[in-house]
Amino acid sequence: MPEQPVGRETPSAPDFDTIVDVLVVGSGGGIAGAYTAGREGLSVLLVEATDRFGGTTAYSGGGGMWFPCNPVLQRAGSDDTLEAALTYFRAVVGDRTPAELQQAYVHGGAGLIEYLEQDPGFEFMVLPWPDYYGSAPGARNDGMRHTIPVPLPDADLGRYAGLVRGPLDTDRLGRPAPDVLVGGRALVGRFLAALDKLPNVSCWRNAPLADLIVEDGRVVGAVVHRDGTPVRVHARRGVLLAAGGFEQNPAMRAQYGVPGSAADTMGGPGSTGAAHRAAIAVGADTDLMDQAWWSPGMTHPDGRSAFALWFTGGIFVNQDGQRFVNESAPYDRIGREVLRQIDAGQTTLPFWMVYDDRAGAVPPVGATNVSMVDPEEYRKAGLWHSADSLDELAAAIGVPADRLAATIDRFNRYAALGVDEDFGRGDEPYDRSFTDGACPLIPIDTPPYHAAAFGLSDLGTKGGLRTDVHARVLFPGGAPVPGLYAAGNTMAAVSGTTYPGGGNPIGASMLFSHLAALDMVAAGTRS
Repeated sequence: MPEQPVGRETPSAPDFDTIVDVLVVGSGGGIAGAYTAGREGLSVLLVEATDRFGGTTAYSGGGGMWFPCNPVLQRAGSDDTLEAALTYFRAVVGDRTPAELQQAYVHGGAGLIEYLEQDPGFEFMVLPWPDYYGSAPGARNDGMRHTIPVPLPDADLGRYAGLVRGPLDTDRLGRPAPDVLVGGRALVGRFLAALDKLPNVSCWRNAPLADLIVEDGRVVGAVVHRDGTPVRVHARRGVLLAAGGFEQNPAMRAQYGVPGSAADTMGGPGSTGAAHRAAIAVGADTDLMDQAWWSPGMTHPDGRSAFALWFTGGIFVNQDGQRFVNESAPYDRIGREVLRQIDAGQTTLPFWMVYDDRAGAVPPVGATNVSMVDPEEYRKAGLWHSADSLDELAAAIGVPADRLAATIDRFNRYAALGVDEDFGRGDEPYDRSFTDGACPLIPIDTPPYHAAAFGLSDLGTKGGLRTDVHARVLFPGGAPVPGLYAAGNTMAAVSGTTYPGGGNPIGASMLFSHLAALDMVAAGTRS
């Protein structure tokens, strides 16, 4: 007997308030599926749970996509091959996710960029960004697998002008949104500008998903609450769930064992797991539900630790005053090492960045993602400390003075040698990305000395609905749930428990949304 959804059955279509071919839930990665379906002639309704479009994607500073061998990279002279890229991806991800799913991602990105560039509204450029496991077979350390959108004025978005979420400084610090969209906001903005030209696509804000609707064993639509009013939407070809993860839902984090706090996530406010819960209710299978995209987080005076990278100095020490990680490693690798140390009882939060005064008292962090506020606010909150001696600094942050001094002395010896014998800082090309290729081992020998508190942050959960290569959601036995698709952080990540390269989350989100739409388009020719 074939597996069937167990969700609520609904009567016939006349009971629906709105009828479309495709319903897309979520406007981050899901926006690529809405665009593809609309461009191919299907009627589309995209629903966004919050008051602005873009989700977590809009918070990305770069908006990059890890798409090897795409036309943008080839025009820039890349000699990469899909075989090398797949070798790398397989080496990093291993067997944690299906090989065919990994191949679909690695091989599919170039085609998506080619598809988008047929529309003059889409422009991309290369932002070199080395792969995150530079020693793995097939790694590309010149950064030529990473593509970002070209910035564009917000005014170019037509009826969607002023409706892209972010940036983080706007949402968290109340600062005015820039007139020019960059990074993830530019990517979302270019899709919105393209959707503005498609009369067969509608986009609703303030319309969170409530339930999926099942009829004769098939997902045929959903109930969304538009401005608080329930609306029953019939989707003739299918429903694409791309509503982000569940990082903003403390109860779900606890249920599935996701470490960290919702207060410290960089995920969008709509990432509450509503799509996950609705799909699970109709029998969908899940995977990786305890996983997230991790990072170290600089702690701000509001008590929240926000994703930080681009460290041009300093070291991390734990509660024993001892160094415990390669501080220049890719952020997910640092975050995972912090978690491993916590699980082993070797590190507690907060940990501390210790640095000297060669560049001043402000931490040597080039990208805080949420901007620093008045330094005095950090000092008042006990998050930043300064002292004329290492002994005094140790007392201020509560670590053993002798161990901190020994840690600094050992690190300074490595800095003089240019080789980190403990953690290999500087051994991989990514480690040198923010020091113009120079050794990232900067001595700590210029008083006064400083320390800044760090915690654990994440860029969203990555556990979700198991899918096939067409982004069709699967039952536990492997059969597709008829009419249901998933992408982005609502889909169990193709990268498994790793983060292979910058642009992997957004790239996979966009691609599998696109593939879902193409499958719904093809369904019309099969019926």
